[in-house]
Amino acid sequence: MEARLPAEWEPHDGVLIVWPHPDSDWGPCIDEVEAVYDRLAVAIADQEPLLVLCRDEAHRAHVADRLLHSEVQLDAVRLFTIPTNDTWIRDYGPVTVYEGTRPFLEDFQFNGYGRRYPYADDNQATARLFAAGAFGETPLRHHDLVLEGGAFDSDGAGSLLVTERCLLEENRNPGMTRERWEAVFARVFGTRRVLWLTEGRLAGDDTDGHVDMLARFCNPTTIAYCQADPHDREHHDALAAMEQELRALRRPDGKPYTLLPLPLPAPLHHAGERLPASYVNFLILRQAVLVPAYDDPQDVRVLERLERAFPDRALIPVPARILVRQKGALHCATLPLGRGVLSPGQPGREA
Repeated sequence: MEARLPAEWEPHDGVLIVWPHPDSDWGPCIDEVEAVYDRLAVAIADQEPLLVLCRDEAHRAHVADRLLHSEVQLDAVRLFTIPTNDTWIRDYGPVTVYEGTRPFLEDFQFNGYGRRYPYADDNQATARLFAAGAFGETPLRHHDLVLEGGAFDSDGAGSLLVTERCLLEENRNPGMTRERWEAVFARVFGTRRVLWLTEGRLAGDDTDGHVDMLARFCNPTTIAYCQADPHDREHHDALAAMEQELRALRRPDGKPYTLLPLPLPAPLHHAGERLPASYVNFLILRQAVLVPAYDDPQDVRVLERLERAFPDRALIPVPARILVRQKGALHCATLPLGRGVLSPGQPGREA
């Protein structure tokens, strides 16, 4: 039976996150980032089940106590003791795929964005969650290729949006070609069309151009994307070229996509480096969209624009200035599990 990769706006059984711990790059700012994860947990658990990975038993006890004293809906939360290197579960967690109505989980390899960072525990996290019973009876299938969840975006109907720079980078899968990727996507995801972007980049990005920081499907006919200010010399030319590529794309019916330009916030820097702050890195939940907020005047304008694409969902800003210090935001930090992945009525068995 042909596979199908759902879109993020389709129903979820729950969302995975990895709670930050001090023995990581979050150490110097752990209090600040945990405060953001408190808000993230509250916002997600208000919408759907939340599965939280904790690095060890002491960390799990800390997270449990922290959530107990927060406003989170505790009956929607399950904690799992699974060691990880970093918090970006989107890039090393399982990908939900359907064959008919039956869900499967696809587990690709993760190598720390081309061996830039430690990754051994991250690469084992999905298999360890599966062994712990987190996914009920849903089968897990392993793949030898390196593929990060932030590197592709699906419309749920056979179209996949990707960037050439990331997928053809030699530090992941040496020798890969467009044709080989398209064959993999057709076989594993049921993809009928791969929409390749060759332009577009953000200063400070360490993923070689994840599409979830640049352009995203909001629905089958609408793509939101980063649009640089003409005075932003670091970004304007590359993002303007990407905009032209997006304008040239066509839907399966031959019509152009409705494009939703999202401005960039004012430049943010850390340790002398500009950070890849993007509003495109939003998370779509059952009845809400969590949108990165940067304490910037553009925050309000972005919410107003996204209302056009998500008229039936609440737009909820979540502080992201501290998240982008480690080069990610809300989409990177979360991973939805498709409908049917978890046991009926349960957001996952505790491990």
